[in-house]
Amino acid sequence: MRDFALEIEQRKRDGLYRSRRLVSGPQKPELVADGAELLSFCSNDYLGLANHPGNIATLRDALAETGLGGAASHLVCGHHDAHHQLEQRLAAFTRRSSALFLSTGYMANMGVISALAGRGDTIFSDRLNHASIIDGCILSRARVRRYGHGDVAALERMLAETSGHKLVVTDGVFSMDGDIAPLKELARVCKAHDALLVVDDAHGLGVLGPQGRGSVLEAGLSEDEVPVLIGTLGKAVGTSGAFVAGPEVLMDYLVQKARTYIYTTAMPPAVALASCASIDLIEQDDARRAHLQALIARFRSGAQQLGYQLMPSHTPIQPIMVGDNHAALALSRALEGQGILVTAIRPPTVPEGEARLRVTLSAAHSEEQLDRLLQALAQCRSLLPEQAAQEPVAV
Repeated sequence: MRDFALEIEQRKRDGLYRSRRLVSGPQKPELVADGAELLSFCSNDYLGLANHPGNIATLRDALAETGLGGAASHLVCGHHDAHHQLEQRLAAFTRRSSALFLSTGYMANMGVISALAGRGDTIFSDRLNHASIIDGCILSRARVRRYGHGDVAALERMLAETSGHKLVVTDGVFSMDGDIAPLKELARVCKAHDALLVVDDAHGLGVLGPQGRGSVLEAGLSEDEVPVLIGTLGKAVGTSGAFVAGPEVLMDYLVQKARTYIYTTAMPPAVALASCASIDLIEQDDARRAHLQALIARFRSGAQQLGYQLMPSHTPIQPIMVGDNHAALALSRALEGQGILVTAIRPPTVPEGEARLRVTLSAAHSEEQLDRLLQALAQCRSLLPEQAAQEPVAV
């Protein structure tokens, strides 16, 4: 029998061991984790809506009307009018014809990709796509070809030499680097080579684009240019679940074919209504996004002045490159010793030799809280490996 304990010990020696934290209370910048009060900079609650009193009130009021559980799959008796209302709201918000509400972003990518491509087809996937996209490609049993990160020229060459049904899938915002896919160029080559473009905008929805409508609309692209849009509600929206949006014929096809939609119990209807309320907030609150952008600029300026190596991101995802697994863990622990929670991200989540601290900012953070992070980073700079440190920039 396989020695699982030995593998765990090896992970510890390699600096790859993962452990869970026990969080008490609501998700917000000031967290209680494992009994300690910490200032968190590692949440995906980009707009600070996970604990918004209006969303909580909507959920509480909806429970009395809808009950708690979904009780059955959407195709049995679980498709509540609250789910339908959310799907219509999501379609309107993303300016698409139709939408489907799914349980998680992982299930959305697994179900959509494996439904839209199969044996004999070819999927083209960015090398830095999220694990859920990778697993959806594997599940499809289609031929999978990976192109270099954001390398549209390489993708176009691959498309030109490939016949049959072709699917191109990419993150809108890459979750570990924070950069944005070259969506206009991807849409152009997909149109030229008759490929279906799928964009997972899990980290762009709510943050980018007009009224937070996402990276696809920030790029000025229509449903015709990007036929399939996937998004999650557990990040900037602050609730739970996921969706896919696009032409009605494709959504109908997914109802027939997407196994992760067909064979699972529907989400609690009250959560769907709370998500509608949260989307209303996102659409109306440009000030929240403006504050977030100001925090991003302030962080980048301060961290670079301290000599930290940042990645070229202008989204709330601001990775600090470290390189070595153990050094990344040491930096994370040193920050925690000063009351700051920033997790170390290590392989296989990121490539070998690219361990990092993934700083994420939220509109719920104040400038004073951000300054606390920068002060803590100043105290911990000596822990950086030589190759990860840069000369501090004079102010």
